[in-house]
Amino acid sequence: MGLRLKIYLVCLFLTLTSFCNATSEDVLIKSAERTIDVTSQLVKITHRLTLSNTGKSSVNSFNFHIESRAQQKLSYFKAQLADGKDSSGVLKAVSSTVKGVLTYKVTLSSSLEPGQTVKVLVGTVFTHNLVPHPAEITQKEKQLVQYRGSAYIFSPYKIASQTTKVLLSSSSVESYTKVKPSSQSDSTITYGPYENIAPLTEVDIVIHFENNAPFLSVANLLRHIEVSHWGNIAVEETLDVYHGGAKLKGSFSRFEYQREHSGVSSIKSFKTVLPELAADVYYRDEIGNISTSNLRQEDDGDVSLELRPRFPLFGGWKTHYVVGYNLPSFSNLFNSGDEFVLQMDLISHIFDHMVIDDALVRIILPEGASNIEIETPYAVTRLPDTLHFTYLDVKGRPVVEIAAKNLVENHIQPFKLRYTFSRIVMLQEPLLCVFAFFLLFLTFIIYARLDFSITKDEACDNRQRAAGIAENIRNHYLKRSTLFQAFETHVVKLKSSRDINAFQASAKNITSDLRAQTLDLPANLKSEHPQLNDRVTEIQKQDKAYRDFQSTHAQLVERLVGGKINKPQFVDAEAILIKKRDELVEKLNHLINTL
Repeated sequence: MGLRLKIYLVCLFLTLTSFCNATSEDVLIKSAERTIDVTSQLVKITHRLTLSNTGKSSVNSFNFHIESRAQQKLSYFKAQLADGKDSSGVLKAVSSTVKGVLTYKVTLSSSLEPGQTVKVLVGTVFTHNLVPHPAEITQKEKQLVQYRGSAYIFSPYKIASQTTKVLLSSSSVESYTKVKPSSQSDSTITYGPYENIAPLTEVDIVIHFENNAPFLSVANLLRHIEVSHWGNIAVEETLDVYHGGAKLKGSFSRFEYQREHSGVSSIKSFKTVLPELAADVYYRDEIGNISTSNLRQEDDGDVSLELRPRFPLFGGWKTHYVVGYNLPSFSNLFNSGDEFVLQMDLISHIFDHMVIDDALVRIILPEGASNIEIETPYAVTRLPDTLHFTYLDVKGRPVVEIAAKNLVENHIQPFKLRYTFSRIVMLQEPLLCVFAFFLLFLTFIIYARLDFSITKDEACDNRQRAAGIAENIRNHYLKRSTLFQAFETHVVKLKSSRDINAFQASAKNITSDLRAQTLDLPANLKSEHPQLNDRVTEIQKQDKAYRDFQSTHAQLVERLVGGKINKPQFVDAEAILIKKRDELVEKLNHLINTL
């Protein structure tokens, strides 16, 4: 009985295997329209396929092959249902390599029954697939590139009718492989229609044409995303950018570049698109701020940052710069209780038709985050988690690192990072600050109030006594300077009021106040603090000189008011006195400040 069951299972497996093979062979591509867009540095190929089930069993999937010469340069693949010009329904695709051929198995949203047809749209993007030819050009020459491909679609199925259109960046075509029927119209080369093409049929073609589009690529991208639960997400990108087009042959002449507008394939500037809520944008290159930039809000809400490097980028040239900005956390961070979800684009728009060779994204979460799970929109390499230490961290902040290669604009898609974080942990840093300041102040209090010396320090006591005496002297002369200023105010007022009696009464009061002020100095000041005593003596001398000046100045004004001297004589005499006063004030202030 067991032997019969085994034989039955083997027969069933062979039957299912033959059924699957028959299903694959019964798929027919009734029509195929392929568009190859080489207007930029990317090769974007769109296939509009009409699949027909000519067999007797339903078909749930179909295979799509990638040409062997372009397998390593494939960056993006997408399949979806197509209905006329409108497309919808993204289809699941799984890649595998069979006998050296990269194949995508695309699962249909519903079974394709015998006799039925379905229209499918398959898009692919290839990087570094256009080869500069010649590889080196002078500053005045235009850039020519070569595209190598096949006039026929490389497919495992028979194609009843197919047409290929190659969209070029210009109508200047040096040469192209002619496979009848084929034709050129302006900047478009058409191959086909071709009828009844057998599976896996290839006919090599080479198109040599002018393409001065920016061949700008990012060799390395380091993207930091630091999440703070205090309301901010900080993003910083460090980029190594290079021009991947034909290398510059000979020297560069800025004079010819500006006068003749040469270097048509060089890159003068490029535009980076930041999120709508980006704020506090900063940027710098290797030696500081990028020389020219422009930040503005676009009509669609995004923030556009136009950057112009310090020098135009020719083929083989490169530059390094950093761009950073802040985002409010409510735009990308969501939570339910202690469960948080961070949703952001894995990469951002750096420039149009961009190519990123290597990207490393580091997501720094708050200290205390746990149960970290990440969901990415496409396959990436997740590196081992690390820790990042910054201010007031104890255990370190968990860092999720993601590496990816060969990325284009189509990869600007959001990821979801889920983690658990207790809100009570947010109090850790404020409490640490409070505790640290408390210890600091307590230490200063203890140090200032307690005397740890074993014997009495006479020198320290002398310095303290001298500092106290100096402080009393400064306060004394600060009060006298206020009375001096009041006296000068009355002198100035006398010029306009001409009331000598009122002035003399005010001057008498001020003089009485000055005489009432006495400076009490220790009897042993000269012996204990000789330097301080000398300074006090000099200050008193300058103080007396200043009083003499004020008396002389007042008498001069009284003579002017009484008509004893004319105005020109007064002006000349006053100018001499004012100059002397300024010298006295400067010297007196210097002596007081250096006590």
